[in-house]
Amino acid sequence: MKGLFKSKPRTPVEVVHQTRELLIYADKNMETRERKREEKMSELSKLILEMRTVLFGNGQNEPNSDACAQLTQEFFKENTFHLLIICLPKLDLGTRQNATHVIANLQRQRVNGRMTASEFMENNLDFMDILLPGYLDGDIALTYGAISRECIRHQSVARYVLESEHMKKFFNYIQIPNFDIASDAQATFKELLTRHKSTVAEFLSKNYDWFFQEYNSQLLESTNYITRRHAVKLLGDMLLERSNSAVMIRYVSSLDNMRILMNLFRDSKKTIQLETFHVFKLFIANQSKPPEIISVLVTNKSKLLRFFGDFNIDKDDEQFEADKAEVIREIATLEIRDHSCADSEDSEIEP
Repeated sequence: MKGLFKSKPRTPVEVVHQTRELLIYADKNMETRERKREEKMSELSKLILEMRTVLFGNGQNEPNSDACAQLTQEFFKENTFHLLIICLPKLDLGTRQNATHVIANLQRQRVNGRMTASEFMENNLDFMDILLPGYLDGDIALTYGAISRECIRHQSVARYVLESEHMKKFFNYIQIPNFDIASDAQATFKELLTRHKSTVAEFLSKNYDWFFQEYNSQLLESTNYITRRHAVKLLGDMLLERSNSAVMIRYVSSLDNMRILMNLFRDSKKTIQLETFHVFKLFIANQSKPPEIISVLVTNKSKLLRFFGDFNIDKDDEQFEADKAEVIREIATLEIRDHSCADSEDSEIEP
């Protein structure tokens, strides 16, 4: 007889309600009976999977837009998001992955033409104070990192992080010995510095001195190859972004910055040399070079011309060849206009 009466499927609202109740249970963690606790956590895993199925479909059927809207509204109505974030470390790996997919999808859901998650996050920015320090916890770092990048999709969240002390801590996160965590932190760092153009330009202008001092000393001059490679690539991306033009001019007008780039040409890795070239060409293209930069370039003229004459990449690239030819032409025509500028031996490039 029992098989004749199938249980009624849960509505999206009911799924969120029951998920919230079990998250409260998981957060308090007051259950002393191991079997009972396992049953509750197993049910929570099923509910999170059910939310994922509502949002993504089941492989045979596409997600229903009305069901997605109901789930989204209910999810952000109370403290479900907060509870899910703080309970993630208590979930098994598979459930964490499902929860991450749910959170990522919800960031993109529109209800009646409005980005519900964006409005919610704007009023609850302190969630990032939970997520970002997760890089110091190897067990949860990658999960919190993935969720952080989804949240940074919202400009208000990115601005909050950029203006916080979290930005200074990223220079440590990127250099964590664990490769996977360091790479994830680098991905989040890049997202913060490239996604929202106007917000990034404002941040770099206001924080130029301390930011690039840390960037140069900790990342570009790092002893770690991966750190240097990512750093010089991201530097090029930032400086070549049109909205950062004022920052770019300031950066390429600094002799100290140019010395760092010239020294990076000594790197044995061709990848770093190529990415360095894409930044160094901005120093050469600057039509308002300070006298001290001109002096160093002229002092090193023969070595630079020889270096770039032999500098090639493994594939045909017309743009690279054109850029290289322009750099060589510009260096060849440079002359010292201010003879008071001192030579700089530590900026020389080895032949």
